[in-house]
Amino acid sequence: MGFFRNRIVGITLAGAVALGSAGTGSAAMETAKKKEDRKAKNVIMMVMDGTSSTATTLARWYKGEPLALDSIVTGGVRTYSAESAITDSAPAGTAMATGNKSNSSYVGVKPSVVNSPGAEPVSEKDHYRPLANVLEGAKKTGRATGIIATSEIQHATPASYSAHHLNRNNFEVLGEQQVYQNMDIVLGGGKDSLQPGTKEKNRKDNEDLVNVIQEKKYDFVETKDELLRSKSKKIWGAFSQRDLAYDMDRGTTHPEQPTLAEMTKKSIQTLSKDKDGFFLFVEGSKPDWAAHQNDPIGMISDVLAFDNAVKEALEFAKKDKNTMVIAVSDHGNSGISIGNSNTTKGYDQTPVSAYIDPLKKAKMTLEGATGKLKDDLSNIEEVARLYGLDNLTAPEKEQLKGAKDKKAVGSVLVKLLANRANLGFTTGGHTGEDVFLYSYGPEKPQGLIENTDIAKTMAKAMGFNLDKLTNEIFIEAGEAFKKAGARVKVDKKDPANPVLTVSRKKAKAEMPVNKNIIRINGKEYELNSVIVESNGSFYVPKEAVRLFQKKAR
Repeated sequence: MGFFRNRIVGITLAGAVALGSAGTGSAAMETAKKKEDRKAKNVIMMVMDGTSSTATTLARWYKGEPLALDSIVTGGVRTYSAESAITDSAPAGTAMATGNKSNSSYVGVKPSVVNSPGAEPVSEKDHYRPLANVLEGAKKTGRATGIIATSEIQHATPASYSAHHLNRNNFEVLGEQQVYQNMDIVLGGGKDSLQPGTKEKNRKDNEDLVNVIQEKKYDFVETKDELLRSKSKKIWGAFSQRDLAYDMDRGTTHPEQPTLAEMTKKSIQTLSKDKDGFFLFVEGSKPDWAAHQNDPIGMISDVLAFDNAVKEALEFAKKDKNTMVIAVSDHGNSGISIGNSNTTKGYDQTPVSAYIDPLKKAKMTLEGATGKLKDDLSNIEEVARLYGLDNLTAPEKEQLKGAKDKKAVGSVLVKLLANRANLGFTTGGHTGEDVFLYSYGPEKPQGLIENTDIAKTMAKAMGFNLDKLTNEIFIEAGEAFKKAGARVKVDKKDPANPVLTVSRKKAKAEMPVNKNIIRINGKEYELNSVIVESNGSFYVPKEAVRLFQKKAR
């Protein structure tokens, strides 16, 4: 009732002001206007990937006290994509970063298929066109910028705020664009995708981006201690070859890795030194991964880790008073329910402990526990205990015996735990429900909104228009240079590293794709945006054309 009581008091006070003296009313209106006019100098955008509201509820029951998120609930978000009621992370991230709904797997580009009711149509000539994102806009306003994730940093959601490509799985392209995006802070996993090698995610173009990062004067750190000790204004943290450990497992499996809260706090401390303000994107990536596996322990582990990061952001914002914080899930996942066929009858008398106590027995997430499995599966019961499944019954043992490999063991473990904890799962994929909106600070979004409104709200608060920015930094190269009387070709001698070449009389320019570089008659200049290839078309910033016209006379 506290919430409703506060609302009633608020309404009563508003009425009292209206009925009071004209002078008092004017003063109140003036104060309200000043608050309304206050701009957000800093913006912190936070995403807990693939987290249904039920997972957040379960995490709260597990914790036994309110979440930091609970204090800033302001509305809801519609998550559908341009083509589906159930979105993929790439178009969800793109919507929240660029203000445009898109298609499955598309990162930071316009859709080619639009059939969802309410989604804006896109003309054929604009299909696949790169879209400016809020991080690029923040840079243009002079703000410091950063991205954080507990997955590979090249994953769909962080990439949506820092890169542009049709295929979310092309870490080679996305990772290179991120390196040349000139962000101040980049923290997460994904070192494999920065270096050449023989592993699945290693680069095939033979470019060593770790060398490039160091040449760009980043402090390249690989452990929590190195991160916390860093005094640099530019930090690139690669704390794992792939993704970071689940928060619950970290102490056992990777104690050298920082927590999401530690990365968030360090980033805020570093970025907030910029007098023009900052934009920071933070993703708790792995609630989604746990949900795909129907692993409630992993979901709880990293929802709580995300909540700790939100706490850090809010502590800063409350002191600073000029910082907007937005936290949201990009979509639901797994169809998790508190209650299953066990509780069809008697659900109204089933205590919280019937759901939480079985979960409390787990010492590790599914990933952590199955990581301890021997190749011959001989320690399967020991691993089950790590996952909270002690005192196995005869039928439970039979189910485990039927598992022939580690993946099958994992599938059995989650089913057994869900049964003990009275939880239900309807899918191993995403779900299409609305999600909660959490926000705080000046100009915060509120109410039931589209996911695209999040980007538009942030852009307005930081003082730029995303459509205008797209027209400034992503114009089709042939069209752009034709007006300058120049010809454009694509040099594909090295297919993994195409180069745009522009020529006019004796003047020549080269622009390596996925980089922010232009070489004019042999001299190199840095551009304010990366060169992007999308579905065979190449896009350059207007600045490239202006530089060519100026330097190639």
